[in-house]
Amino acid sequence: MSGIRDAKRKRDRRRKQRKLTLMLGALFTVILCVAVVAGVKSMITKSTPNSGKNTAKKEIKKDKPDTSKVEIKNIVIHTKKDKRDSAKSTTITVSSIGDCTLGTDANFNPDTSLNAYYNARGADYFFQNVRPILEADDLTIVNMEGTLTTEEQREDKTYAFKGPPEYAAILSGSSVEAANLANNHSRDYGEKSYTDTITALEDAGIATFGYERADIMEIKGVKVGLTGIYELAEHMEKKQQVKENIAALKEAGAQLIIVNFHWGIEREYVPNDTQKALARLAVDEGADLVIGHHPHVLQGVEKYKGRYIAYSLGNFCFGGNSNPEDKDTMIFQQTFTITKDGVKKDENINMIPCSLSSANGYNDYSPVPLEGSEKERVLNKIDEYSQAIE
Repeated sequence: MSGIRDAKRKRDRRRKQRKLTLMLGALFTVILCVAVVAGVKSMITKSTPNSGKNTAKKEIKKDKPDTSKVEIKNIVIHTKKDKRDSAKSTTITVSSIGDCTLGTDANFNPDTSLNAYYNARGADYFFQNVRPILEADDLTIVNMEGTLTTEEQREDKTYAFKGPPEYAAILSGSSVEAANLANNHSRDYGEKSYTDTITALEDAGIATFGYERADIMEIKGVKVGLTGIYELAEHMEKKQQVKENIAALKEAGAQLIIVNFHWGIEREYVPNDTQKALARLAVDEGADLVIGHHPHVLQGVEKYKGRYIAYSLGNFCFGGNSNPEDKDTMIFQQTFTITKDGVKKDENINMIPCSLSSANGYNDYSPVPLEGSEKERVLNKIDEYSQAIE
């Protein structure tokens, strides 16, 4: 019996030794595999030491807006003031104006149209009441709501506006230097009417911008970037164009960036969510001022991250209606201080309440600054609308 027990014990010891040997072998194999994998990984990493950085760069490049579609024109104005000491600050006063329709609709009464006033009184009549304000600034920007063309093929739409090309003198003779063309009336008489308008304005010395066309205007040695976005057809899909246009202006060296939007709902006094989202995006991307138009009435003003957004400036010199119910408008003026560190954030704005007509009860197409109680009424109105912005 003892022999059997001894033999059994010997077999158990051999089994344990074999099991231990197998376990040690397996463990060694695992360690060897781990070492081999680590070695290979180390070799790969050494052969591409910047691979992580390159990946990051690729990701950044992928997210960067494509600016290749944006056409930028460089313009120098006020050359007599261009000498600038880069170590010192420079101030630039910009006046922004809403919808200017220099012409009429073919279906309107010709006797009460803007064209009739042009024929009777000439180009200098229309801005006579505000010309001193615009002559005192450094840059005046309008929204050109219509076409200047001799084309006859009217688009099939409710309202289509055009005036003769010589009507550009209404703006050029009144110290208007730039016009936004990104709006729903820029092609009222077809594609050629759009290019005709560009030609008429630029031949008169007025810079034009909008859609994929942007401007860099050098004023007192400062590069001012202008871009116009048409929101009405695509709404929040315009986010990418906002990013691309602002990025293109930055790449071109713009030190001060002003974005014009044609957006919103007609006769609504409070901006909608799309207006607010796009305006704030523009500021986030680098806009120093955001100006809006299209509602044909005033909307409020918001200060966002130290930058101003004027959501709608209303109509101004407006041939689109012989007697608009709401004639309130304004010139939104801001004086920017530019230093070597960029555009200074400050409160230097001036809202100048106006009526689009100097007459009562009808539109005589000659905007006039308001005084006294009427001025206070419009300022209170703007304040009320501004308080309603969330």
